[in-house]
Amino acid sequence: MTDEAAKRRSIAFLNWAHALDHFVLLIYPTVVIGLEAVYGRPYSELIALSTAAFVAFGMFSLPAGWLADRWSRRNMMGLFYLGCGVSLAGAALAPNLVALSVALFGLGMFAAIYHPVGMAMLIEASQARGRTLAFNGVCGNLGVSLAAGISALLATWLGWRAAFLAPAAFALVTGVAYLWLTPDDRHHAKSRKTMAAVTLSPRAMAMMFGLFIGIALTAGTVFHFLTIALPKIVDERLTSSVPLVLVGGIATAVLMCGAIAQLCVGRLSERFAPQTLFVAVTGLGFLGNLWAAYSNGIALMFALAVAVAAIYGQVTVNDIVLARYTADAWRGRVYAVRYFLLFISAGCAIAMISLLHERGGFALVLAVDAAIAFVMFALTAALAVLVNAFERRHAAQAVPVAAE
Repeated sequence: MTDEAAKRRSIAFLNWAHALDHFVLLIYPTVVIGLEAVYGRPYSELIALSTAAFVAFGMFSLPAGWLADRWSRRNMMGLFYLGCGVSLAGAALAPNLVALSVALFGLGMFAAIYHPVGMAMLIEASQARGRTLAFNGVCGNLGVSLAAGISALLATWLGWRAAFLAPAAFALVTGVAYLWLTPDDRHHAKSRKTMAAVTLSPRAMAMMFGLFIGIALTAGTVFHFLTIALPKIVDERLTSSVPLVLVGGIATAVLMCGAIAQLCVGRLSERFAPQTLFVAVTGLGFLGNLWAAYSNGIALMFALAVAVAAIYGQVTVNDIVLARYTADAWRGRVYAVRYFLLFISAGCAIAMISLLHERGGFALVLAVDAAIAFVMFALTAALAVLVNAFERRHAAQAVPVAAE
């Protein structure tokens, strides 16, 4: 009973960490709209300041996953909470744009800890249950969804610095509570399983890994195109006179569709083959992005809702498929590579948004996003073919041959 209570408490902290992780990284993309007036600089220049944060978010996932597997996953999560809190406070107190950029880089570095470490802990604690992974994904989606609305409200009522300072306090308090309430796990590092649920030949492993690399890069680009640019898309293409508070509220409503989608996908993953569901979700995502590229006004909001639902829904089935082919002892490092690729694409996405927006507005941004979404769909279809072949071979080997 004590072990079960400890697992539930650990999962609760991981769910909150996922929400906080996505929330803190999307404060600046909303606040930046108001900073145009404060600093007298264009959106394309100011949004580029967050490039270092998103690059750090991907780059530092590699050492985070390695340290967690070899040292302590629990201590790394404590560092996540406390480091994010200090970085947010630094951004709130930054006297100029250079100091703000440095604080955002620090935020990206500490925020990088969650995905390779937290996901490995969650899969270990939940045994990769679809519902548990889906609810954790919903918590991350809520962080993304609420970031635009809450940040806009805080910036409007109390100033842009308050949008960083309030979550800094939450992160620091949670970090202290987490280290106090969860036991040290350093003695578990050498006892984790070194065999995956399904073992692959070196050739099959290389093929699978190559497809996951492609999926991670395309999914990361589509994800960041949508989440980073969404407040500005609403600001420009819904109406030219929407106040910042309403922009944040509409963006939040669109992003909430991702949370709903992940709950549905988590349930469906327990009834249908995850790899088949993966293809269906990414196909829907391509159609949503294509629709958005040719829409305006209310139709654009519905199209973006479909695209956002798909890009979040695919995360759950992606995690389930990857967990089946990864041993627990290596899971932190494998997820580190995945999230390194997923989030390092954010830096490319920001640069692309800035360049494409300057040359063709959000019509061009969304058209390119649709093309990338199609590539992701094609890669997941290829992955499904491979996984089905592996599963058939695994099932055949598991059936004992009848004696003659």
